[in-house]
Amino acid sequence: MEASNRNRKKKHIIVVGGGFAGLNFARQLFNNRFFAVTLVDKNNYNYFTPLLYQVATSFLEPSSISYPFRKLFKNKGIAFHMATVADVDPTMNTVQLSDGAVLRYDYLVFAAGAKTNFFGNEVFQRKAFALKDMDDALYIRNKMIQALEKAAGEKDPEARQRLLRIVIAGGGPTGVELAGMIAEMKDHVLQEYPEIDPALPEIYVVDALPYLLAPMSDKTHEAAYRILDGLGVKLKLNTQVSLYEDGKVYLSDGTVIDAKTLIWAAGVTAQTFEGIAADSLGKGRRMVTDRYNKVLGYDNIYAIGDISIQFGDPDYPNGHPQLAQPAIQQGKALAKNLLALAKGKPMKPFKYFDRGDMAIIGKTHAVADLFKKKLHIGGLPGLLSWLFIHLISLVNYNNKIKTLYNWTVAYLTSDQALRMIFRSKRKTRDTMPDIVPFKK
Repeated sequence: MEASNRNRKKKHIIVVGGGFAGLNFARQLFNNRFFAVTLVDKNNYNYFTPLLYQVATSFLEPSSISYPFRKLFKNKGIAFHMATVADVDPTMNTVQLSDGAVLRYDYLVFAAGAKTNFFGNEVFQRKAFALKDMDDALYIRNKMIQALEKAAGEKDPEARQRLLRIVIAGGGPTGVELAGMIAEMKDHVLQEYPEIDPALPEIYVVDALPYLLAPMSDKTHEAAYRILDGLGVKLKLNTQVSLYEDGKVYLSDGTVIDAKTLIWAAGVTAQTFEGIAADSLGKGRRMVTDRYNKVLGYDNIYAIGDISIQFGDPDYPNGHPQLAQPAIQQGKALAKNLLALAKGKPMKPFKYFDRGDMAIIGKTHAVADLFKKKLHIGGLPGLLSWLFIHLISLVNYNNKIKTLYNWTVAYLTSDQALRMIFRSKRKTRDTMPDIVPFKK
């Protein structure tokens, strides 16, 4: 009874999304005495977004980079609800969820991140592969392995070539890292397919900008181009994908690439929610916030991570980059500010500390820009830095150990035995209600 009374006195925080921002926010509030916290997510697990491409290319297994929320929150005083947000009523301080539940909040924190931006092109959205969540990664993995199996049995040389040609739209971190990993797979995986000439697979990276890895330094642009070119990746810069039809990718420079696989990594746009005014949205449909991450036009609604944008930081007048580090830092900062508010202390404006950007290209090449691009690292130091940072960033020791083991095996043997195609067929009708996707 006493515990129940204490919980009734606590203010309720609903956190929408359990990625970098949402999870780090919740962790700061483990077993706190001021707030009852409920995290809402469409998945029942957290996953490490920067390594999705390694799942997609059969380099890591899904469990290496994911972990169930309920296990993370066990005995930590954080409630979990698997659903998506159908509607928000700011006047009543309620959130209606996709499973019919209605939750009341004192504070609402949006940390739902971003989704793939197809720029309104329904054909790309319907036919191209995206790589934004675990389902995408597993889908790409299955499709690429299926393409290899079909190519192995295909007698028509042109049809076989189409199956082995991949076009990646977007030369940012996702596109570059994915292209590098697929390119290196050719040297090892194709040894298992004697029917396929190792010279046949072709990988294209297409980007509208004149360089790769746009947010990073000129040295990194040059290094990324040189490494991918050395791996045999065909680079089409200052070029856009304009059409994808009948298995053909049409580029803005007039080139037509006959390819069965188009992977879309050309940008993201923020998740949006019914009930949040359009006036509160800014560039990329991100929620505009003040320096304390409070959403414009609301007194008790906050946004952190990729879904938010704030213009008050003089070092980032156009908003912070949609990367892991800003999301992690905003999640921690907002939790500390709400605790300070509960204690009658002033909140502190958010200040982003840039620890640098990194990308790994293939298995043995990495580039890093540290200290606001003042220090460029490549080669072995860059690779070791990338491996260390990503390993310590995984959510718990179970993930760290699994990933370290898988990386060790893969690096020592140049192989991973994860190239199985698993199909799931429902034998009986599922009685659980469908979890609908986030509203667009």
